[in-house]
Amino acid sequence: MPAKMPGIVVFLGPSLSRDKAERVLEADYRPPAKRGDLYLAAREGADIILLIDGVFFQESSVAHKEVIYALEAGTKVLGASSMGALRASELDIYGMEGIGKIYQAYKMGHLVSDDEVALTFDPFSYEPSSEPLVNIRFNLDLAWQMGVISASCKDRLFHFAQALYFPDRTYERMLSDACGLVKEKELQRFREFLAKDKRDFKMEDALLALERVKRMADE
Repeated sequence: MPAKMPGIVVFLGPSLSRDKAERVLEADYRPPAKRGDLYLAAREGADIILLIDGVFFQESSVAHKEVIYALEAGTKVLGASSMGALRASELDIYGMEGIGKIYQAYKMGHLVSDDEVALTFDPFSYEPSSEPLVNIRFNLDLAWQMGVISASCKDRLFHFAQALYFPDRTYERMLSDACGLVKEKELQRFREFLAKDKRDFKMEDALLALERVKRMADE
């Protein structure tokens, strides 16, 4: 395991397990950020803050002003994957660095809602209990690009997923709601895709961000 790098604070929850994160970077790992947490980390003297996960609906979310405060205090602030991708797309003009596919999608306007990255999770283990809409969206796109499903099937399945309240979003629920309304052979092909080729885009972006912070710390 790499030596601990002082001054690196990472806000992490359901996007990536702590064990996997620590294999990439040893840092001061903290729970999903709520309002005031980034301000506190900057006040404590953090050199680098990586925002991956943050609260959306349970408590007040990370404020734009505290990110700007941290940047003005000389802290490097990066964001990816979830709340971090959303805030980075809004605040990169002030110096916050965004990383990954989800950040880029927000930046380009392909994603606009907090709901895209929202999910429910166990408050102790951070194990997800629902699927973020962004993962469903990108996996449907991937399945279509691979020729697994048609464009019309992709669009209809996404409609069913989007219509669900975020705590209820799972692939199983989406496919169940689509039964009888989408061709069964396409649903079956998508089930097979999920079993073999499904990707976790939030996790991938979180890993990219940790690698980026590791390179920054080594410079």
